[in-house]
Amino acid sequence: MAPPGTEHMRFDLQVIAAWVEPGSRVLDLGCGYGELLTWLRDHKQIRGVGIEYDQQKAAHCIAKGLSVLQGDLREEVDDYPDKRFDYVILSQTLQQVYEPARLLYSLARIGRRFIVSFPNFSHYSIRLQLLLKGMAPKSDELPYNWYDTPNIRVVTLKDFRRFASDVGYRIVEEIAIKTDHHASHGSVVRRFSNMRATYGIFMIEKETEP
Repeated sequence: MAPPGTEHMRFDLQVIAAWVEPGSRVLDLGCGYGELLTWLRDHKQIRGVGIEYDQQKAAHCIAKGLSVLQGDLREEVDDYPDKRFDYVILSQTLQQVYEPARLLYSLARIGRRFIVSFPNFSHYSIRLQLLLKGMAPKSDELPYNWYDTPNIRVVTLKDFRRFASDVGYRIVEEIAIKTDHHASHGSVVRRFSNMRATYGIFMIEKETEP
């Protein structure tokens, strides 16, 4: 499933890379060191832009010849016109966003489709920690204590499906995966995904008005 040459990237990014059509206009939010944008530029000839809050990471991307803005993605996305991009990508960041519904509305406005990936809070290991220990759970995907975590909310695959339905988004593609934190290897989970998957990846588009 992973496209050739993506073996060094995080497993969820490998899935996302396979979904993006050649020649597309792509916005990567929280693009890090630009691994995904670089691969898409070199192998699928996309026209890509990134937004990265970390100044060092943004500078690294610019040094590689990528078009990357350093700033807060929640503010920067408001400056783009409607349907400016074919794909807007938000990978492993949704759980850290203060107003996710507002941000996703912006992504649906500026992108024909948007792609999100996030840790699945209903994985069986998290359920067991709550059941047996009665304490706020930690995992490789969500490794922080409740008092020092950058994650301000938790999401399950079922939660996101219901959210998409409630606000009028259509799920174009969905893949549940089992992979370790930031690992480049993993597998697709096809059965009991809400319990067995460590991450969910969704490609969404806004449903057209009748």
